[in-house]
Amino acid sequence: MTLHVALIEPRIPPNTGNIARLCAATDTPLHLIEPLGFTLDDREVRRAGLDYWDRVDLWVHPNWFRFRDAISRERCLYFSANADRDYREAPFAGNSVLVFGNENDGMPAKILEKHPERCFRIPMPGEVRSLNLANAVSIVLYEGLRCLGITDGVPPEGPPPVGDSPGPARRGKGGAGTRNGGSRRGGGRSPSR
Repeated sequence: MTLHVALIEPRIPPNTGNIARLCAATDTPLHLIEPLGFTLDDREVRRAGLDYWDRVDLWVHPNWFRFRDAISRERCLYFSANADRDYREAPFAGNSVLVFGNENDGMPAKILEKHPERCFRIPMPGEVRSLNLANAVSIVLYEGLRCLGITDGVPPEGPPPVGDSPGPARRGKGGAGTRNGGSRRGGGRSPSR
């Protein structure tokens, strides 16, 4: 039972590196949906992720549609400064995928229009347009873990989560593999766990 984080076309290398480090620290799979605004070999991405990249369960999807083929809509919770509902109302489940838009465009309007009941925002009473992406992911991910009773990376006892998953990836040299359009890079486990 674990949450997942997905970033739609992230643009700023240090944000993605910091989010990767967060995912390594919380044992959370990270899904990157291309096109990216950088390469994963970019010095700034690697630097922000420090030496934790080999501990990130990283999945790279070539586009939104391939991501949607791998992950069912029922698992997705969308987070945007333009959503109406408070993130603390999100129905976090053991296999939820926390989806965030990119730093320039935010969450695509089509998603906000199509799934308003699954879209949430972080309240900002101050006069700012939005939070830094890595900060927003941290806030939401830790709230989800708290709601699920996961402390110190240990989930509470109970039945496994319900819902589909992309299943195990084929593993090749270095843990690389593909499944439903997602390319797995780095260590870790499959998104089905």
